[in-house]
Amino acid sequence: MSLSQNLGRCGVYCGQCRAFTTEVTNLATQFKKWVEQDYSWLKDAEDSFDYDNFLKGLEWFENSTCTGCRAATEGWCDVKKCEKIQKNEIDNCLICEEFADCPHTDYQRKRYSYLFERIKFIEKEGFDKFLEEEERKGKEGVRIQDIRDY
Repeated sequence: MSLSQNLGRCGVYCGQCRAFTTEVTNLATQFKKWVEQDYSWLKDAEDSFDYDNFLKGLEWFENSTCTGCRAATEGWCDVKKCEKIQKNEIDNCLICEEFADCPHTDYQRKRYSYLFERIKFIEKEGFDKFLEEEERKGKEGVRIQDIRDY
């Protein structure tokens, strides 16, 4: 997968999200395996621990991957309603001169205000360097959940 495929249409770098990278899925799968191997005795324990529901919770995480908005078909994202995106005139909002005022990016501007810094970086260093930097940050452990505004 190319680095640009890790970038959402809105400019958020999905490669910094554990749901997109399948880290959560993989950890839940491994943890469930260990629980079933080493803690199956809890199924018969007479305390308030609900072993079966705990495993169901882990199964939920096993099946909760995010394909990213490029592959998603849901209509909840206003960015996908943008004519420039629909016509593939631009690949993502970070390279659009209207980002700061576009009604389709209101959500992103409020939740991911750090994107304004990314726009400045792209203008100075270029788009390919931006993608390399975001990938590097993701490998170093930067997560969207840590840098977003809520």
